[in-house]
Amino acid sequence: MLDQFSLEGKVALVTGCKRGIGKAIALGFAAAGADIIGVSASLERQGSEVEQEVNALGQKFKGYQCDFSDRKALYKFIDEVKSDFPQIDILVNNAGTILRAPAAEHGDELWDKVIDVNLNSQFILSREIGKEMVARGQGKIIFTASLLTFQGGITVPGYAASKGAIGQLVKALSNEWAGKGVNVNAIAPGYIDTDNTEALRNDPARAASILERIPQNRWGTPEDFKGPAVFLASEASSYVNGTVLLVDGGWMGR
Repeated sequence: MLDQFSLEGKVALVTGCKRGIGKAIALGFAAAGADIIGVSASLERQGSEVEQEVNALGQKFKGYQCDFSDRKALYKFIDEVKSDFPQIDILVNNAGTILRAPAAEHGDELWDKVIDVNLNSQFILSREIGKEMVARGQGKIIFTASLLTFQGGITVPGYAASKGAIGQLVKALSNEWAGKGVNVNAIAPGYIDTDNTEALRNDPARAASILERIPQNRWGTPEDFKGPAVFLASEASSYVNGTVLLVDGGWMGR
């Protein structure tokens, strides 16, 4: 049974893998046997912490830098990585950003950057890597969604819009590609102890109100995403398509 969760011999591209959830997913994949292609805006091309940890697990790692808000840089990265790796078996669209400002003060520059990083670049990357998966008849694509795929949030209109759209993009791609051997799904994190939630955790009243609603009575950690990601990347999820898997300590059940 456990063989169904093996990623041995697979190559996984994980965006936003320098820290937090992306790094944990990369390490989970490596522990399951996959070689890792990592990319983020500030990832060192060689010698990064995530590279060292992947290598320590006995797997290969190749690092790239890309500013996902820069369309030209994105296409340059795609050309480079497809040349270096003719077959990418797993794509994790995890890179993202969040910019906070009330809607009436949420300027075009904030909106455009969040939509470019969290939505536009993820569609382009999925299209360009996904078309090769479709041609082979096999592949796995996993998006990082959010609680704001389902809820509106407060003072993050661009982020909420982008994550709501990711939920629909997962369904749209799945409707086209599930019958062609490509599984497209998403993981929706709850409130996780990462850089993105630092402002919330530093607000005592807001942090307390959040914790009170989580049935598991704790904030999540990046480690909580290794198992769900390996499941969605492996043969164990071969009949799972168009799903947004909540990893939220029970938040959405309240």
